[in-house]
Amino acid sequence: MTASSPLLWLLDADPSLRWQVMHDLTAASIDAVTAERARVATEGFGAQLLAQQAPDGRWNGAAWSRGWNSTMHALVLLRELGLDPACEAAQRAIGLVRDNVTWAGCAPPECHSNPFFDGEVEPCINGQVALAGAYFGQDVTRIIDRLLSEQLPDGGWNCDAENGSTRASFNTTICVLEALLEFEQCISARPDVVAARARGDAYLLERQLFHRRSTGAPIEYDRKSGPDSATGAPAFTRLAFPGWWHYDVLRGLDYLRRAGVPPDPRMRAAIDLVIAKRDDQGRWMSDVVYPGAMLIDLDAGSGHPSRWLTLRAIRVLRWYESAVVFD
Repeated sequence: MTASSPLLWLLDADPSLRWQVMHDLTAASIDAVTAERARVATEGFGAQLLAQQAPDGRWNGAAWSRGWNSTMHALVLLRELGLDPACEAAQRAIGLVRDNVTWAGCAPPECHSNPFFDGEVEPCINGQVALAGAYFGQDVTRIIDRLLSEQLPDGGWNCDAENGSTRASFNTTICVLEALLEFEQCISARPDVVAARARGDAYLLERQLFHRRSTGAPIEYDRKSGPDSATGAPAFTRLAFPGWWHYDVLRGLDYLRRAGVPPDPRMRAAIDLVIAKRDDQGRWMSDVVYPGAMLIDLDAGSGHPSRWLTLRAIRVLRWYESAVVFD
């Protein structure tokens, strides 16, 4: 490791990121990684986030909100930080949510009495709830069963399906796929979950992770946002962390890596895009910070190097480049 190595920069970070760098990118011992991970509950981002939970189990008074500061967003972030689900702080926080938080006031009326981990109706929201719930060992079977019933014929999911859409959305699909994978890895590798996820994986690969299947051209617009107003960059090529419900190619690649999908020639365009975004110091910039009230500031913001994106990019490239060279 040279003095200019991005690994040194990544290791000079909050415990929540440092332990993941040690685990994924270095030869650190299991004991060292475990000790560093334990600090997430008591120091830095993890401790700051846990301290914001109210006695009724909620963050900012809601199960979900249109900002990034609700209970759902806090739990998704705690998972991203790698808070150990078995630690006392996690057990206390999750118990408060499980026993007290409902969807009253932030979901359709028929869902108001639902316990938090039973979810509501939108698959992009339910996907994020199930992702966090499965990670923390909660019963999210009701959400998973609903998501399986909502898979579209093309293999993906779309929150607009209730309005008649028959084509999947990358944004919704990645939220659901991450949830199915977490359920499979942490709760149960049910055959129906595995099969549904495989169809979703095929949806991404058939579109080279950010292209139209019909024309092969990069997708410029999603259902809620267009290309970057300054650069014209297509929506899914703009890297962000956290992404919340937004899809981008690096998030898609990192999901496929975690899912154990073998590197495939159909990933090549997405991999090339990620490589092209690396700066001369081996870092990746944040392309966009989505509007909202963040609970904690994880990075310096749009246009600045992002440790979280750099970690994700390096491990994706290592995974891809370790595969057999394609013909």
